[in-house]
Amino acid sequence: MKQVKNLPEEVPIMCGFVGCLSDITKDTGKKYNKMIHAMNKMIVHRGPDDDGYFEDQNITMGFRRLSIIDLEGGHQPLSYDNERYWMTFNGEIYNYIELRDELKKEGYDFKTDSDSEVILAMYAKHREDCVKFFRGMFAFVIWDQQEKVFFAARDHFGIKPFYYAAVGDKFYYASESKAIFKVLQDKTFDKDALQDYMTYQFVPEPESLVKEIRMLEPGHYLLKKLGKKPEIKRYYYAQFKPVIRPENEYIKKVRDVLFDSVEKHMRADVPVGSFLSGGIDSSIIVAIAKQFNEHIETVSVGFQREGYSELDVAKETAEKLGVKNYSSIITPEEFMKAFPHFVWNMDDPLADPAAVPQYFVAKEARKHVKVALTGEGADELFGGYTIYNEPNSLRPFKYTKPINGLLKRIAQIIPEGVKGRSYLLRGTVPLEERYVGNAFIFNEPEKHRFIKNYNVKHPLQTITHPFYHDSIDYDSISRMQFIDMHTWLNGDLLHNADRTTMAHSLELRTPFLDKEVFAVASQIPANLRIAHGTTKYILRKAVEGVVPAHVLNRKKLGFPVPIRFWLRDEMYDWARDIITSSQTDKFFDKDYFLKLLEEHRLEKRDNSRKLWAILTFMMWYRIYVESPELVDSMQAAKFDN
Repeated sequence: MKQVKNLPEEVPIMCGFVGCLSDITKDTGKKYNKMIHAMNKMIVHRGPDDDGYFEDQNITMGFRRLSIIDLEGGHQPLSYDNERYWMTFNGEIYNYIELRDELKKEGYDFKTDSDSEVILAMYAKHREDCVKFFRGMFAFVIWDQQEKVFFAARDHFGIKPFYYAAVGDKFYYASESKAIFKVLQDKTFDKDALQDYMTYQFVPEPESLVKEIRMLEPGHYLLKKLGKKPEIKRYYYAQFKPVIRPENEYIKKVRDVLFDSVEKHMRADVPVGSFLSGGIDSSIIVAIAKQFNEHIETVSVGFQREGYSELDVAKETAEKLGVKNYSSIITPEEFMKAFPHFVWNMDDPLADPAAVPQYFVAKEARKHVKVALTGEGADELFGGYTIYNEPNSLRPFKYTKPINGLLKRIAQIIPEGVKGRSYLLRGTVPLEERYVGNAFIFNEPEKHRFIKNYNVKHPLQTITHPFYHDSIDYDSISRMQFIDMHTWLNGDLLHNADRTTMAHSLELRTPFLDKEVFAVASQIPANLRIAHGTTKYILRKAVEGVVPAHVLNRKKLGFPVPIRFWLRDEMYDWARDIITSSQTDKFFDKDYFLKLLEEHRLEKRDNSRKLWAILTFMMWYRIYVESPELVDSMQAAKFDN
């Protein structure tokens, strides 16, 4: 095996990995090579420049690499301590220089300048506690040949993915579930995960739609000894712990930690670009990044329909900051053409309409840079969603408690769409029952209507209950943020961010999602997060004078996609064909879905989000179940484009 030799500091190497650990000792080099090569082929897009393998009598490790600098070395799997430890690693450790300097003082030797070797040295010293010292985004596995112990870990927030499957005496693992899906002989569809998907528009971790395949959750590590079941433990739990401080003190702390985080996230030997929408979060990242690299380039996408594009605001921001901006318009025809490849890349279905434009912005960015920054995480850390204002707007219901039951019954008999019905229902339903996160697609009665063999013992609260339990002492705003931190953020946003960028071999970095940034954000009281009629109040104050005024207090638009209009016009026939041809009758009453589509076409109701969840799942099912040959062909299609 080649070893990494004298790479310069901060060489970003985007990658993915696969592997199989066997409890039964076998002869080296004969059992798993073909299987591991097949798994590794499924994630070529995560690292098209190089691959690497290691095998001993119990484990075979595969690796894919995108070289961001063309130097000798940089190969993985990487060994340490006379080949006692072997590792594959996906991500970046931003404080590895400081950690390496400390280790050198204690007598640890290094043959490379890479963060990968620092992880190995930290594991040699601290074992599983090593993860507590890392600042970055990561998923990695370490195999101790001497002790026959397998160790895997995932970063604090779940920026980098890690899938696994324990089947018989084999333990499979990979950066994407499709690699495990490819080699599993027996696969069991998880109907409870499907029910959850229809609520949340994503499959909540650690679930997947295949029962045998699971995700290691954020802030967790996994330890496996031969012949024993995997042990999974949490090492980090993102919790809000408000501390009363003067407003100005918080403003300074937020500004300082953001500048520090952005600077560290920009370390690279290639130009680093950034996504730029018309919103405040990406504008903050670009404005700060400009302080460290005045030539940073930005990328934006939008739509032709008025009210569904922030390109004009993004261009104005780029001009005021003095940075170059590349932009492109997405048409519904492009949207439909890219949809199958998008779904294939997501592993499990993700029905967030905003994920598709992110797929296109990543495609555009890859034409110009190999590394890009993004503003993901700011809303969850600093309180950015408009719905976080809801506890304040529902405050009057504290004074009507004696009659809230009556008000709820009145609301239930008021026809849908009548003004005031929703307000009465929200005000008379406990937070734990009404708020499941940023997306709420189908409620339980509706799922019961169209899901065949609906499981009444698996309601939507199955996912959120543990988090509501752990936040029982929080105020209502913080509880809502806490739910989003542990479901929506990793299940939707970071899943989206990783897969859409990896689809185009682009490394994405998230400066807001840094444990030091969260350490500050977690202490800001709710009344300073949601204050003076605005969200992210302290964050906005912290970047005054840094971010252009025209976006600083602009109403949040998000990443709107005009599917509401498209599904009535350009996409109607396409959507109807997907529903009618889908072989999912054993799961659903498809007539109900066709009724939703017709109601939407006739503008009786806006069913666009519900329809998008349905279409996304059906496309996933077509690729992964109905026509499994598409699983291979989608990978080839990417490199034919």
